[in-house]
Amino acid sequence: MPPLLPFHKHILERIHDPLTSDLIILARGLGLRRTICTLMKIYDSPQSLVLLVNASQEEEAAIGEELGQMGCRKPGLRIVGYEMGKKDRQDLYKQGGLMSITSRILVVDMLQSDIPIELITGIIVLHAEKVTALSLEAFIVRLFREKNRAGFLKAFSDQPEHITSGLSPLKAIMKELQLRTVHIYPRFHEEIKQSLERRRADVIELYQPMTEAMSEIHGAIVMCMSTTLSELKRSNATLDLDDFNVENSYFRSFDAIVRRQLDPVWHKVGAQTKQLVGDLATLRRLLTYLLTYDPLAFHAYCETIIASNTVSIAGAARQHQSPWLLTDAANIVFKTAKARCYTNNPSAKGKGKARAVIDVDDEDAWAALDEMQGNAAQPGPSKAKSRRKAWMPADMDPVLEELPKWSLLAEVLLEIEGEILRTNPSNGPPKPTLGSNTVLIMTSSTRTSTLISDFLASMDADANPGTQGREMMERKLRLYLWWKGKLGERKKDGRGPFWMPDKSADALGGGEGGGVSEAMKKKDAAVRERGASRRRVRGGAPGGVPAAGESTKRKEKETVVGESEMREEAETIAEFLATQPASAADAFFTSNSSSMPSDATQFIDLTTLDFDEEFGLLAPEQTVVVRAYADDGDDLVLAELQPRFIVMFEPSQDFVRRVEVYRSSHPGLGVRVYFMIYQTSCEEHKYLAGIRREKDSFERLIRERGSMLLPIYEDRTAVGAGIGEAVIKTISSRLGGGQKELSTQPSQVIVDMREFRSTLPSLLHASRLLVIPATLTVGDYIITPDICVERKSIPDLIQSFNSGRLYTQCEWMSVHYKQPMLLIEFEEHKSFSLEAFAEVKNYAKASSKYPPKKGPGPPDQERQIPTIQHKLVLLTLSFPRVRIIWSSSPFATAEIFNDLKLNNPEPDPSQAIAIGAEGDPEAGAGVNAAAEELLRTLPGITAKNVKHVMNKVNSVRELCEMNREGVQSILGVEPGNACWDFMHRGEGKRT
Repeated sequence: MPPLLPFHKHILERIHDPLTSDLIILARGLGLRRTICTLMKIYDSPQSLVLLVNASQEEEAAIGEELGQMGCRKPGLRIVGYEMGKKDRQDLYKQGGLMSITSRILVVDMLQSDIPIELITGIIVLHAEKVTALSLEAFIVRLFREKNRAGFLKAFSDQPEHITSGLSPLKAIMKELQLRTVHIYPRFHEEIKQSLERRRADVIELYQPMTEAMSEIHGAIVMCMSTTLSELKRSNATLDLDDFNVENSYFRSFDAIVRRQLDPVWHKVGAQTKQLVGDLATLRRLLTYLLTYDPLAFHAYCETIIASNTVSIAGAARQHQSPWLLTDAANIVFKTAKARCYTNNPSAKGKGKARAVIDVDDEDAWAALDEMQGNAAQPGPSKAKSRRKAWMPADMDPVLEELPKWSLLAEVLLEIEGEILRTNPSNGPPKPTLGSNTVLIMTSSTRTSTLISDFLASMDADANPGTQGREMMERKLRLYLWWKGKLGERKKDGRGPFWMPDKSADALGGGEGGGVSEAMKKKDAAVRERGASRRRVRGGAPGGVPAAGESTKRKEKETVVGESEMREEAETIAEFLATQPASAADAFFTSNSSSMPSDATQFIDLTTLDFDEEFGLLAPEQTVVVRAYADDGDDLVLAELQPRFIVMFEPSQDFVRRVEVYRSSHPGLGVRVYFMIYQTSCEEHKYLAGIRREKDSFERLIRERGSMLLPIYEDRTAVGAGIGEAVIKTISSRLGGGQKELSTQPSQVIVDMREFRSTLPSLLHASRLLVIPATLTVGDYIITPDICVERKSIPDLIQSFNSGRLYTQCEWMSVHYKQPMLLIEFEEHKSFSLEAFAEVKNYAKASSKYPPKKGPGPPDQERQIPTIQHKLVLLTLSFPRVRIIWSSSPFATAEIFNDLKLNNPEPDPSQAIAIGAEGDPEAGAGVNAAAEELLRTLPGITAKNVKHVMNKVNSVRELCEMNREGVQSILGVEPGNACWDFMHRGEGKRT
């Protein structure tokens, strides 16, 4: 491992003391993971127990690997996951050392006293910017400080932009973590500046201008974003949308910020506003894909946008289209995107059939065709390269524009090769140099890395700039034609919208096409026949022919966004591919395997091969590593490869700092960095705006730290600290004017284990309730011996209604508890509405599709699709004793629970666990096995309620002799009816 830099040592000297607890905010790219690993190495001892909290699986693996390289191997970092049992965790905690544990497991183990909290040396919290009052990390800190005031707590963050929203965000984080000291280290910190500016890397900035077509598309997309933002502000004049501008919309978090602003009134906004919010994300992706995707992939993505906004999945015209698609700027985007790939030449359309019968390798046939068309023969390889491919339609003139950075990358690699040859001449001994000659190319995504690897593998170094990747682009064009032809075939066969994918079209993903089964063909034919009959009944033209005026309206609707042209082009390509001996994709995918006989076994004689040439390792100067940015993992890559030449294909502020740390950690190593960026593009604007945002965030944090009032924390373990409203209960205002008495038992609530995924248990504990985790079969929260609560969020409520699980849960609560309750909990800062108003209107419109019932009996005046309100009404009618609690947020739920517990006894955990439990250890092992097996075969009796039935009746005969009401009292209404009907089947016939 490279040595620590002076500013790393300065940070560790300030935070390594186990008697202090600190919050450290460090700029990204300056080695935060390295600092954390060094701190953990200090406490690597069996006599200390240090817990790492809030780390992802990737971070756990990387930190464990780096600790192993530092020498912490026995046992090193141990990961506590869900696969580890309770007894194994208890034994592991007693051994001490370094452990990484999920927040949910740690909370449960703390509440159940499985981990000795008083013996914990300290806790290290990652991603401190995510800690809020609702997070489990705040719950962990409260539990930790209740029993351990001597242990340390170190919190780390490298996202200062996330700590600048809201009122005093830094103070809120420090309050939840119970910290009083914060250390802020931006890039402009004096200690960091002195450490990094002693040795600087040789940086060559390459500002590559975009092509003319890319500039037009870029400007048109920015214009569409401005129009969308203006329309969003106009339609929501009451909201604070001043910070919504095009510059901020470059960042991925912008869509979430816009949605967060609109969440409180989301049920009031119309469908157009919701469409505008989604369009912002689409336009931002378009800007990014313009600079990272190849022209064919970008054009295909544009076509999917057009198709998805024109026709729905069901094949009907969409009611709400994106407004930006109707602008002239959108037309520029789509037209220019197509012009970058190919152009259509209608005059050459009739020549396709003449070319289709010519063998690709028949040179005499090509010469005869050239002579017939009047083309002069041009000897040389240029004629062969410019010759039109046989798999290409005659009316298509390929343009295949390449990204400008590709040619720039080829020039850079050529320059690096010359520099390596100059440093290590072939006719003399190599000069001793530090580092390796491996070239490291960094990109923003794995897709870009794959694209660059394909370009470098098939690059023609002798070609002119802009045509070096012609072979790769022709291969992609061939795949694009196959994809477009398959979509055209789908529309022609009547299998739905032409863009809808099936198994034969993998949307340019490279999958091989497959056939359609006979059953699917019959089903499609039946669907088309039913559609034709419906059209005839409604007055449309028979046989699928549109009625008068219908085609004109549909054409106008489609030509607005160019969907008609796309469909016609797809059908034309499908017709062309049908005239070929084999489709383009089939020839493309089978070209590599066709030369290999299928019925012969291929043997390779290893004795005739040069092993080093075929299987050996490449020399460093012949190795080019293409990799995507991966946060702190890039530090290990730089340390392992030690490259002297680094190409930043796309800008990254974090990686620039990592290179600075890498260069400063290796004195004497010469590093040259090629920094490539598109000039006057969103890439440049986003890079500069990111630097400015981080600088402003650090300045705000420094100002807040200077004027922040330090919070005072109450010691809940002190004598008398718990005497208050939580332990004093009012008996009654009618007895002695409302006398009070001290409760002898702490106020407690029993919580199901699965509920610790939510934030409510943390808030219940913060409201001075004793939270007891348990595995409950009935209910989620047991407040009193008679009150059982089933908690449902809105998505969970809808899913439970659809699956029928909620009905069973309410039935079980009604059987075992006197006061069953259903808690419907909404999210904070979101609309306190069960259903959006727009969706209610949609339900009303959908109900009009169902005509009144005809025939005998009363007609159906209102036949509606059952809404969530209808289902709730049916639930309350089926279970009259179930009460529904409406809570606007988890904070309100905590207050409601405290109110429900007033003047009520405390629940018994053992009794709550036993209710509805599947197993009964006191029942006698195997004594009633035969009777239990017989009961399990009866309808309505399951593994969950069989023990309950056995406790209520003494024998199977007694159950069979009970009346319907008695069986229902044990099993519930519906299961009781099913069981009684099964046992008494046929009695009515005998009587």
